[in-house]
Amino acid sequence: MLMAVVVAAVAVSACSRLTFIKPDLGRRGYEQVAPGVQMTPDSYDSATSRARMLVQQGQTALAQGDVVAAGKAADQAVKAAPDLAITQTLAALVAERRGDSAKAGAHYRRAVELSPQQGGMQNNYGTWLCSNGRARESLEWFDRALADPGYRTPAVALANAGACADEAGLGELAGLYLERAIELEPANPVALGVMAQREFRAGDAFRARAFSQRRLAAAPADRHALVLASQIEEKLGDKEAAAGYVQRLRTEFPTSGSGTGDNGKR
Repeated sequence: MLMAVVVAAVAVSACSRLTFIKPDLGRRGYEQVAPGVQMTPDSYDSATSRARMLVQQGQTALAQGDVVAAGKAADQAVKAAPDLAITQTLAALVAERRGDSAKAGAHYRRAVELSPQQGGMQNNYGTWLCSNGRARESLEWFDRALADPGYRTPAVALANAGACADEAGLGELAGLYLERAIELEPANPVALGVMAQREFRAGDAFRARAFSQRRLAAAPADRHALVLASQIEEKLGDKEAAAGYVQRLRTEFPTSGSGTGDNGKR
């Protein structure tokens, strides 16, 4: 369902943050953001310090597509500091890259147990639940993320919650989450993409086009966004525009096929 992989490096400072964004999980992308990494001078030689540095190395490896190196860093980080939520988060991301969803879920769950007040961890676990067929259950965790007054990216959790509420068939609730997400972050690609899909399903192709265009302007396109854009233009009778999106599909996603048979429904 919900985002492409972007892994930011970790600076060793009080204001540094770890940002993990999950890979595309189907027709949407769910964004995951882990909390900040803070170190003090007297902790530089500790096991925790070593674990933090290993997490940084793992992040860099993931960003470069080196899952083997990321896995080694994750294993060492968890061994050094198993009770540090960020080591569990890195291990979860590596497990997902390897296709081991059950193991990833266990690590995400452990991370929220270790940091029950940190919104980023709650968002991550909610994301995992939703992408594993537990959309309704995931909403509680997004709400927990939003309850954290120090959570710096509430639009992320709101957009994810909206997408998952939509997945669960809770249309009215989904709309509320998505509207709030867009109010906070007008260019949030997750919220815009789901709104485009919802409007298309509802039969309002003009509104769907507006959200689709905003979605494509907000972030690099994924396959689903281009398929939906093509379907919208077909519905509106603009064959040339529809063909343009199909061509983009062929060019940007040559191995995924260029069919547009997805009708915008889940």
